[in-house]
Amino acid sequence: MTDGTGVFLPPHVREGGSDLSLNKKQRKENASNGLGAAAVRGLSARVLAVWFRAPVRSFVRTRIDYMGYARAISPHAHSPWSWRMLSPALLFSAVRSQGWSFLPNQVLPPLLANTVVGATLYTTYLQTLGLLHEPSARATKRTDPLPSPVDTFIAGLVAGSVQSLVAAPLDALQVRFHARELQSGKYGDMWHYAYHKTREIGVRGVFAGWSLSLVRDSLGSAVFFSAFEYVKGQVFYSFVSQWYGHFGKLTGAQQEDLRAQGKGGALASNPVIRPHYMLEPSFILLAGIAASITQALIQYPVSRIQDIHYGRLEWIDGHPTAAQAKKGTLGVYATAYRKTFKQCLAVARRDGGARKWLFKDFLRRTLTQVPSTSAGLIVFEVIRRKYGDASDVVKIRKDGYDILLV
Repeated sequence: MTDGTGVFLPPHVREGGSDLSLNKKQRKENASNGLGAAAVRGLSARVLAVWFRAPVRSFVRTRIDYMGYARAISPHAHSPWSWRMLSPALLFSAVRSQGWSFLPNQVLPPLLANTVVGATLYTTYLQTLGLLHEPSARATKRTDPLPSPVDTFIAGLVAGSVQSLVAAPLDALQVRFHARELQSGKYGDMWHYAYHKTREIGVRGVFAGWSLSLVRDSLGSAVFFSAFEYVKGQVFYSFVSQWYGHFGKLTGAQQEDLRAQGKGGALASNPVIRPHYMLEPSFILLAGIAASITQALIQYPVSRIQDIHYGRLEWIDGHPTAAQAKKGTLGVYATAYRKTFKQCLAVARRDGGARKWLFKDFLRRTLTQVPSTSAGLIVFEVIRRKYGDASDVVKIRKDGYDILLV
């Protein structure tokens, strides 16, 4: 059975549950879900960096590199990578040289910024999806019926756009950050740097280059959430229905259990079978992998263009010219876009073509991003279900028995 758009929807019913109407408490829970997932995503990225034995810089790309300054002042900053470049070692070295105030002054600000941006993304997605697909706003563990890929794509598009808007000042600060300015005493700490640099560049400087960020974040988040929800929902339902939906495919113990339940006679409910407890977590993991890869297919090439464009914007900030006064700031930034794309084409021709240049090192960087993305999405899903109605279950109807999903 499909929903008219080709999306598989096995025959199922919902049993149990309480009032399914959306309330203020559920909206607050949606916000807490987003905050928890964002925090775990950032933490898991640092933990998993040890597993890959690779520079932390090449691991999952957070909005603000909160270890950037600690890495810059490390005595081993220009040495080949070793265990001394891991986050704990870098923090130990920084605290030993600058005292415990290093943590709240230099590490805490970017950490909070990353958490706010991540929480904005997840929370906006939940709220938007609830408006587009009413069952997704209900206080239940399992959404029924499942949202269509169109709904999740639109919700992700909106969430990514809002995230891009919130993160614009952070991106502007990130690309203009130089550790030597803190080392020389020009800025006392990250709080001081953020305040004075924002005043220095102004609103126009903050949103310079935002068009690329908007494309990157909106489309990237759209395919990210759409792929995750589709694999976690429709693909999982389809697999369970096919695998457990034929009596002959069940194990001997499962068949005997169904027969035993059926001996209850007319007064007994329809026999039920529960899928293996590791099956759904495995699909959530696969959904996270699929989401990470599809998102990277959009965000990675755009990021390559952004790196060049941000370098140009930083140069413009530091070199005011007569042309700037003649064209105006907006005119200069518009010209910067044209020059950036010309430079990108020139670099692509030098490196053997646009596709080869845009996706250079794509596989390595994407593979390092997959584990933390999957971990963050698993936590996101677990927290969301934790606040759901525990009595609410879904059954997929089959001939003579039901597949129970709790």
